[in-house]
Amino acid sequence: MRDAILQRVAALGANVVRRLPQYPPSAVVAAALSAIVRDHPDASLEGRVVRIAVVDAGLTLTLRRRGSRFEPALARDAADVTIRARLADFVALASRREDSDTLFFARRLSIEGDTEAGLIVKNMLDAVDVTPFAAPLRALDEALRRAGARSA
Repeated sequence: MRDAILQRVAALGANVVRRLPQYPPSAVVAAALSAIVRDHPDASLEGRVVRIAVVDAGLTLTLRRRGSRFEPALARDAADVTIRARLADFVALASRREDSDTLFFARRLSIEGDTEAGLIVKNMLDAVDVTPFAAPLRALDEALRRAGARSA
């Protein structure tokens, strides 16, 4: 019964998020990515639009690379590359519990569009030192895993 309630609440939450403007969360993620990849510039991403779709949360983030920073882009802007996964898989990837190749070949992560741009983003994020974020990422990863185990 409790698991059914959790699944229903998650579905309702995703339904609400789908209806909200996507620009504010895109701005937050753009600022965070800019801060963590500032030491890993890649001019070949200049002007490219990266879309990140968190499928189970109904959240789509649209970002554009300008110089050494990411900035939010409009949802109507054509994406050069779209990266899709569930929230738990993005967290597992960020916490380094899973690697992108494993998720990709397990069909839990998809990359559509310009695969070169997708690989550039992947390599840029792989080069980031996640040590300062390790504890909160592990805690979030564990919470999502427990919630997933309850709803399965």
